[in-house]
Amino acid sequence: MQANFFIRRPIFSAVISIVIVIVGIIGLKMLPVDQYPAITPPTVKISASYPGASALTVSQAVGTPIEQELNGTPGMIYMESSSTNSGGFSATVTFDLSTDADLAAVEIQNRVKLAESRLPAEVIQNGISVDKQASSQLLTLCLTSDDPKFDEIYLSNFATMNVLDMLRRIPGVGRVSNVGSRYYAMQIWLLPDRLSGFGLTVQDIQNAIKEQNRESAAGVLGQQPATDVDITIPITAEGRLSDVSQFENIVVRANADGSIIRLKDVARISLEASSYTTESGMNGKNAAVLRIYMLPGANAMDVVARVKAELEQLSKTFPEGIHYEIPLDNTEYISASIHKVYKTLFEALFLVILVVYLSLQNWRATLIPLIAVPISLVGTFGFMLIFGFSLNLMTLLGLILSIGIVVDDAIVVVENVERIMEEEKLDAFHATQKAMKGLTGALIATSLVLCAVFVPVSFLGGITGILYRQFTVTIAVSVLISTVVALTLSPAMCALILRPNDPNKPKNVVFRTIDP
Repeated sequence: MQANFFIRRPIFSAVISIVIVIVGIIGLKMLPVDQYPAITPPTVKISASYPGASALTVSQAVGTPIEQELNGTPGMIYMESSSTNSGGFSATVTFDLSTDADLAAVEIQNRVKLAESRLPAEVIQNGISVDKQASSQLLTLCLTSDDPKFDEIYLSNFATMNVLDMLRRIPGVGRVSNVGSRYYAMQIWLLPDRLSGFGLTVQDIQNAIKEQNRESAAGVLGQQPATDVDITIPITAEGRLSDVSQFENIVVRANADGSIIRLKDVARISLEASSYTTESGMNGKNAAVLRIYMLPGANAMDVVARVKAELEQLSKTFPEGIHYEIPLDNTEYISASIHKVYKTLFEALFLVILVVYLSLQNWRATLIPLIAVPISLVGTFGFMLIFGFSLNLMTLLGLILSIGIVVDDAIVVVENVERIMEEEKLDAFHATQKAMKGLTGALIATSLVLCAVFVPVSFLGGITGILYRQFTVTIAVSVLISTVVALTLSPAMCALILRPNDPNKPKNVVFRTIDP
């Protein structure tokens, strides 16, 4: 790179630095914010249910076929599964860090499809879900009420019907889960002695409920090809039962003597929660608990701001007595941590400039590093965005460390120009030209040596490599940008603003103490 080209064209040199700053500002605005780099392996969760089955039955009838098909999935590290006595089954497959989460979910979906031929019909009828797990939990949201009429079951169902879907639509939200999921369900408690007395089995009850509790297409009255009818009327059949009395009157069996055995004769029916395996509350009050997870690569601060704004709007439609609280907000820790790092960054920058001023003892000479260092730091944000990094503690710590490194390039240029001006009595323009002839190769070599120290760390494998990659690459990029600035803007500014020192000008006490 010919330094004289930029010395003679200071405007072009300034434009290069302006472009670097603009790219950096764009990157800073678009970078996702997180506490640490994304080092969580991608995971895919499979969920299924086998109503009425015990944990052992679920494990044998559902878990074993699915697990056998999942074994050997490309990129899979390990798999864990669980079965419950309520008929639930879930399996979580964890993949290697290099695996694409979307492709992994598709592969798991295909393998689960292959296992369906070996699964019970009830499991397939209820559906098997395959979901890509969100990266990290952002918020814990509670809908609470002091009013006894809004019990936990009501709050859970209210959250599911009025809040859950609205939050899922927010950009950056990966998953919203209802802890406990106490949905309304018609609980049917069979009475064994009455079943035995009537000669009925559990299967008889299940068949009766299935046959008399389903939606059916009843057709249309007056539909073509009839030609003598002017109108058509859709027929609606209310096949789906909705209250306790309707379930009580389900006909289980009609006897030959004309008597009818109804469901209420052999069971107790009530509208209750679908499950009692989990209870939730907050500070002694009834509560429905929602967990909000973020999509990988999303900006945590932006997502939380959107969620809170949406909740503020939704809360205006809540029934009187219901309100929301956020007991856990992980972005508070992220914000506090990053705020401290920002503070350290500006403190370090201030101290570096102060030391430079005390060393050079010239405000004109100090102005050049004062401009060059922020350009190098801000420009780094643009390359962080290109490399897919986030604004986290590791990248910010890398920037703090790089302050002391990138300032060296500007100091070396300024100090050499001043030395030549003083020793050879040249003006700033010609002194800068002469100084850069000997400095260009040295600056490039120094930059390459520093990159050779930091960059190899980024090639480490596993979680360690991912954790330190953003740290080392951030430093290396800032060093490279600093070298570009030192070869373009710094010499152009030296030629424009530096002046020979006046040896007869008296020094103040501080400068005389540092340099007698």
